[in-house]
Amino acid sequence: MLFRPDALDRIRDGRVSVVFRKWERARVRVGTRLRTMAGVIEVRAVAPIRRITAADARAAGYPSAAAATADLPDKPGDVYRVEVVYAGADPRVALRSSAELSPDDLAALTARLDRMDATSPRGPWTRAVLAMIAERPAVRAGDLWGGLGYPDMLTFKRDVRRLKELGLTESLPVGYRLSPRGEAARAGMSTSG
Repeated sequence: MLFRPDALDRIRDGRVSVVFRKWERARVRVGTRLRTMAGVIEVRAVAPIRRITAADARAAGYPSAAAATADLPDKPGDVYRVEVVYAGADPRVALRSSAELSPDDLAALTARLDRMDATSPRGPWTRAVLAMIAERPAVRAGDLWGGLGYPDMLTFKRDVRRLKELGLTESLPVGYRLSPRGEAARAGMSTSG
C-alpha cells in the first residue's frame, strides 16, 4: 500500500486517520504494519464502502466527499475505507545505524545469513549482494541484478529488502548502500571467516 509523501506527513502528524483505496479485494488487513519513509503506519480498520461520507472525507484530509471521490483512480474495484494511525519510527533506522556488533551479534547475523543462503533455491546470495552494493552504491537496481545472475529485477529487489530487514542495507533515491551495520557486519565476517 503506497502513500504520497504529503499524506504520510499528515498521517504522522495525526491530521489524517482515514485513507481510501480502490481495489478488487482488500490488500491489507487489520493490524498490518506498513513501513514507510515517514515511519510505521498501522492499519486499524479496513472495509468496502458504498460511498464516502463527509465525515470520512474530512478524516482523510479532503474538504468534501466529492473531492475525496474525485481523487480515486478510474479503475475497476470497490472503494475501501482504511483507518490508519502512525505507529512510530521505522525500527530498521536505529538498527542500521548501529555499527557496534558484539561477537554474539556478529555470530547471530552470520547464522541468519547462512540460513537465508541455505534455503534459497538459487543458492548462496547474501554475501554477493552485500559485496555488489558495497562496490556500487547509488547504482540503479536495474543495473545491478543482471551482474549477480538474478532471473529478474523483482527477485533481486526482494532479496535486498530481506537484507534491509536485518539493518544491513538502506535505500537511496537511486539504488542502495550498505548501512553502518552492514559495513561492520561485512568487515566482521571477513575477519572471522
